Amino acid sequence: MTHICMLAAENDTIPGGKVGGIGDVVRDIPRTLASQGATVTVIIPAYGAFHRLPGATLLGVCTCLFRGRTERIEVFELFAERDPGVRYLVIHHPLLAAGGVGRVYCDDDADQPFATDANKFALFCVASLSVIQESMTGAVDVLHLHDWHTGLAAALIKYDHTYQSLQELKVVFSIHNLALQGIRPFAENPSSLQAWFPHLQYDPSALADPRWPQCVNPIASAIRLADVVHTVSPTYAREIVQANDAARGFHGGEGLEADLQMAATQGRLVGIINGIDYDTPVAKRMSWAGFMQAAADEMLGLIARKPELRTLDYTAHQRLLRWANQPRPAHIITSVGRLTDQKMALLLQPLSDGRIPLDIILTSMSGRGMLLLLGSGDTLLEQHCRDIATRHPHFIFLNQYSQTLSDLLFSNGDLFLMPSSFEPCGISQMLAMRHAQPCLAHAVGGLCDTIDDDVDGFLFSGDSLESQSTALLQRLDSVLSMREKKPDTFRKIAAQSRLQRFEWHDSASRYLSELYS
Repeated sequence: MTHICMLAAENDTIPGGKVGGIGDVVRDIPRTLASQGATVTVIIPAYGAFHRLPGATLLGVCTCLFRGRTERIEVFELFAERDPGVRYLVIHHPLLAAGGVGRVYCDDDADQPFATDANKFALFCVASLSVIQESMTGAVDVLHLHDWHTGLAAALIKYDHTYQSLQELKVVFSIHNLALQGIRPFAENPSSLQAWFPHLQYDPSALADPRWPQCVNPIASAIRLADVVHTVSPTYAREIVQANDAARGFHGGEGLEADLQMAATQGRLVGIINGIDYDTPVAKRMSWAGFMQAAADEMLGLIARKPELRTLDYTAHQRLLRWANQPRPAHIITSVGRLTDQKMALLLQPLSDGRIPLDIILTSMSGRGMLLLLGSGDTLLEQHCRDIATRHPHFIFLNQYSQTLSDLLFSNGDLFLMPSSFEPCGISQMLAMRHAQPCLAHAVGGLCDTIDDDVDGFLFSGDSLESQSTALLQRLDSVLSMREKKPDTFRKIAAQSRLQRFEWHDSASRYLSELYS
């Protein structure tokens, strides 16, 4: 029986343990692997909070060397024996709560990117290896690392003599988002490899960023040192061996394409699509008034829990109430996601004539439909959306993170909008399709692997940022025209989207045969 130990920054099994899609993966795939005969241990930081959850038990204490000092690490187990074949461990140390208790990621100043997070995840990597070496997990066969936060574990196994015994482990490294790489200086900085591990003797060429050779790159290190490099869709695996091309609006290897090409040439690069949970029953579509009222009620609850009232939240709440008393618009377009350049550039980047695509969409939808956008993230992008919302009463910008609002939008929309500039896998399109809400998406990455154009959804593409935005506008207009003039055709596509299945069972089978064997 294979024992896989996963290290990650997030785990949505744990309340408060999710920020992005990686939390969903680390929640779902261990249980599915266990159902197919594997044993899985998942380790994440406690962030000063998770070790205090009800039922958490102290598993043991170990030590590790960090910043030239011996640090005491406490290991707690959560949900003991709840999920057969899966154990959930969290590592507690005060430094892992940097930035605030329960806070997974920190936002550092632009002149010191990743500094705080790099400090705590460097400690997490070395602490996790000590936990494994001390057999607190039991004997492990495969070490599965997720994203840059855990990449240094591969370097420590290779170069730290303390963990020489762990070189027998098979190391798998998963890339969930290549755009975030956790790059920090090798030395002469409090957040640097030398500061964390002054005793470490290593080959700089194995750990260096290819663009900034004076910096360590955790993702590049793991790509070079892992036995298998995994990413979360086949198309994304093909994209990242190519260089970025800004003129074409193409996102590829983000500077690491040479390392990824080498991994592909050596047969070490594997793309496996993520899955979603289909066991939970799908919520029924609500009446229009019920949908708007439920969303308004949730917004009111979110407002009440905040220390001060934001005009934006009040406006969104009032618009929901007003729309509850008006006839249902012909088209309900929804979008759910983090507000980042990846997700929003094609909507907010001005065209050559100065017009903003989102403005154009909303102008064309006046009297024809409405757009509900749920998301938070980059403050500048949030401000752009706020400004646009003031001009369009049929645009409801829900500047929140709320699972309830997310579920309402997935189950009650007509068309889901997902114009990502790049998308390693994507989960939102799968959730929308499960609710018979077809997606209009950019033909990149996992969106290509999950949406069949004009069969169960709609795709667009272009060979520049402007042409991609223009293609989005044209395709949206044609899809809305289809709903108006050929409703039966649209209904067939919506019904087909609901039939698609992206099962974790299938992904787990490939994990076992292609990543772990």
